[in-house]
Amino acid sequence: MMSANQPDDWAMHDTGQAPDAGVEGALDAPVPMAGIRGALTKNAPLAKLVWFKSGGNADWLFEPADRADLKLFIDQLAGAMPVMALGLGSNLIIRDGGVPGVVIRLGKPFADVAVGADHVVMCGGGAHGILVSSTARDAGVAGLEFLRGIPGTVGGFVRMNGGAYGREVADILLDCDVVLPGGNLVTLPVKDLDYSYRHSRLPNGAIVVAARFKGTPGDPEKIGAEMDRIADERENSQPLRTRTGGSTFKNPEGTSAWKLVDEAGCRGLTMGGAQVSEKHTNFLINTGDATSSDIEGLGEEVRRRVAEKTGRTLEWEIKRVGRP
Repeated sequence: MMSANQPDDWAMHDTGQAPDAGVEGALDAPVPMAGIRGALTKNAPLAKLVWFKSGGNADWLFEPADRADLKLFIDQLAGAMPVMALGLGSNLIIRDGGVPGVVIRLGKPFADVAVGADHVVMCGGGAHGILVSSTARDAGVAGLEFLRGIPGTVGGFVRMNGGAYGREVADILLDCDVVLPGGNLVTLPVKDLDYSYRHSRLPNGAIVVAARFKGTPGDPEKIGAEMDRIADERENSQPLRTRTGGSTFKNPEGTSAWKLVDEAGCRGLTMGGAQVSEKHTNFLINTGDATSSDIEGLGEEVRRRVAEKTGRTLEWEIKRVGRP
């Protein structure tokens, strides 16, 4: 049987657990801690939790024990500070000044995947795309193979309408459970997300804790073969074994971002420890000692050169958060 974890997805070795550190003194916590069971860390390093391996600390990092614990924490926070969800950190630049407020890390309690009736795949918001597609394969559910090609978690897929190889989450999502910034837990059908290319209507601070995807009947061997094809294509075309953040820019209508970057002469371009990948020019790489400022600055220089050379404006696909 195929393993859900593939060798190119080195971030899968991350346990998903927040740093094991307590908070010194209840008065120092951002919320009343009575009844809170999750792990809360002050001034928590985030670089080790994102694929670029760069960036500053979170003011607070919270890993809830379960859905009820998350809801209680957000409810007691009462909008006192911003909240940001963090998945695998694969499509993210954490700026060097760190992230204000609270970063929510959904760990193992949110990583379950199960297959129900009518080929519906039920996923926790912290479940990895490889696990989702592999579970569907083993149950003979087709249509979710493309999730094998997206490094990240269900929460991020749903928020950003993640896609690859001609399909996107909007094609398979039935509905999702979301904890809103005020602490309310709601179930939103796909139509309420108003999906467009790599975008949804989910408000800032909303956290996707579960989702249900609709597949179709399929042959596990054929599904597995398609997943293998996707894995091979990624391995051959993308710099997977580097510190990267996935596709940097959205594909403009009628063309591919990498073609515009190449046309502007940016292949291999460097800034500090950051480099435009020579293997795939829509990927930026931390060659070892890049700061997040190096990476974001290089991206902006690429945008400038592309606009100057081609007249096209590239939009960031990678999310950039935090203080400069």
